[in-house]
Amino acid sequence: MSIDDRGDRILTTHCGSLPRPVDLLDLLRARASGDDHDPEAMATRVRSAVAETVQQQRDCGIDLVTDGEQGKLGFFSYVGERLGGFEQRPGAGFPFTFEAEEKAFPEYYEQYFGAAMMGGTVATMVPLVCTGPVTYRGGDALQRDLDNLRAALGGADPATAFVPSIAPSGVGHNEYYGSEQEYFFAVADALHTEYRAIVHAGFSVQIDDPFLTEVYSFAPLSDSDKRKRAEMYVEAINHALRGIPEDKVRFHTCYSINEGPRVHDVPLGDIIDLVLAVNAGVYSFEAANPRHEHEYHLWESVALPDGKALMPGVITHASNIVEHPQLIAERLVRYAELVGRENVIAGADCGFSSQATYRPEVHPTVVWEKFRAMAEGARLATQRLWGA
Repeated sequence: MSIDDRGDRILTTHCGSLPRPVDLLDLLRARASGDDHDPEAMATRVRSAVAETVQQQRDCGIDLVTDGEQGKLGFFSYVGERLGGFEQRPGAGFPFTFEAEEKAFPEYYEQYFGAAMMGGTVATMVPLVCTGPVTYRGGDALQRDLDNLRAALGGADPATAFVPSIAPSGVGHNEYYGSEQEYFFAVADALHTEYRAIVHAGFSVQIDDPFLTEVYSFAPLSDSDKRKRAEMYVEAINHALRGIPEDKVRFHTCYSINEGPRVHDVPLGDIIDLVLAVNAGVYSFEAANPRHEHEYHLWESVALPDGKALMPGVITHASNIVEHPQLIAERLVRYAELVGRENVIAGADCGFSSQATYRPEVHPTVVWEKFRAMAEGARLATQRLWGA
């Protein structure tokens, strides 16, 4: 749905990933571990799981839906199946860890990450290393995703749905290209194929980018080097988005950690100019958890560019508490009063199952109740803002 088609109410959406059914998790685990599995049975179950999750979203009052990433092992790891030029390398490490948080609260994070490893994740994330020219090889897998989502919509306008895709900055380590900039732009060229195909199919593309905030929150770099790297990330995203209408692009950034003290999260105000430099029509960010809820005040001094919209999180992935609809309405009204009621969409802080796992941190039954609360909160906010 384009920015100009939102009508006279607050629409609802979320960030993409949703819990997978247990029998689908079994199939995903078998495929990931290399065990014997039936590819056709997998394809059939993914297709039906997408149909089920789209219907559940609608039943809960979600306007702008997605496939819940049902066929993906995770928002981060799926790209290894889509891009050529990489090899998996256990022990290579990820671009930035949560070292500052872990050092500040070692007892907590030992318990937290230990519980996460015991929480039934279908497949362990393995770092990717670029060892050759980056190419896009995921056309068939992407087409299945798009076909499954289109079928699940049952004839509804594809503009009422979105498809998440990773940002160039989230794709592995470089051992092939002569510079990091050359590397990120090569990844951007490859991901451009995915972004363009999503939009060509009639959907909006959501760029998932927790890496922009990670640079500022966790990278062991000087302030100037953090800035340079973040600017390079944004340049790579925009290169990947070239030729794609901004009103078909959602940009989502968050902080990667779900529950936790989160004292090292960079304030949104420190990076807002970088966020707004992304060529997107809608900007999604954490705004419901207690580390960031106060940041709506930022929009008292920062002007939202014309034609753009905000998708603040009004429900959080960091707690099993279901937000009260009245509080959700207050959160939405705060933003609407600062940037205009027509420029606000109700969203979530982040996804609710970024990795395929048997034990997501927010229980699936709670996720759906949060969505129902968001829909009611959006209705209450609409009454206050439009008098309807």
